[in-house]
Amino acid sequence: MGEFITYILYSIDYDKIYIGYTSNLEQRLLSHNHLATKGFTIKYRPWILVYKEIYHSKQEAMLREKQLKTANGRKFVREITASLKTS
Repeated sequence: MGEFITYILYSIDYDKIYIGYTSNLEQRLLSHNHLATKGFTIKYRPWILVYKEIYHSKQEAMLREKQLKTANGRKFVREITASLKTS
């Protein structure tokens, strides 16, 4: 098995967050910032990677993504992005 990454992207220009998981982070970032032609992330480009966690299974990465999308998880995410906001 490969590794799976749960990641957090942040759009400074729009103060938006995106939480996801992937087995190929480099390709996924390219998709979010350049290649994708539809979906949430195309509206708020550019995105920067602000956090990632590596897991050994897809299930673990999916569970962590789900947890980060809860109220407590989003609080954790906003603590990470708070210092990146522009005035």
